[in-house]
Amino acid sequence: MKKNDQTEEKNEQVLLLRKSGMSNRKIAEYTGVSYEKVRYQCKKDDCDSIPVDEELPEKIKTREACAFCGKPIAKEEGRRGRKKRFCCEKCRRTYWKIHRNGQKKNPKAIYTKVCAYCGKTFEVYGNKNRKYCCHEHYVADYFGS
Repeated sequence: MKKNDQTEEKNEQVLLLRKSGMSNRKIAEYTGVSYEKVRYQCKKDDCDSIPVDEELPEKIKTREACAFCGKPIAKEEGRRGRKKRFCCEKCRRTYWKIHRNGQKKNPKAIYTKVCAYCGKTFEVYGNKNRKYCCHEHYVADYFGS
């Protein structure tokens, strides 16, 4: 994923959270985007007139509101187990696309390897047969450039 794509998705999240009623400062803390960027984005898209809901961060923690957009999550009758964290599949996918570092990783699936092209040591998750640290080194070694 390109960094520009991630920026666009973060901007989308900022706007959705602001339209749901979260304050600019709380959005900055929650998303990791600087306060000035949040303020500028909201001012540019005219979101400042929306009243602030001070309880929204707590609603997200208790899973009453979506972790990506801040919309209320509909309660399903007869649903058992853990409460939903996202209001829809699109929000879930976009959230985890932005927050890849927050995903739980099994320590047994992290392998330390040495690149066959440059000799640099690198870590890889889930693929114990990987030989190269990056795609460019694979191409250079395989096609001989």
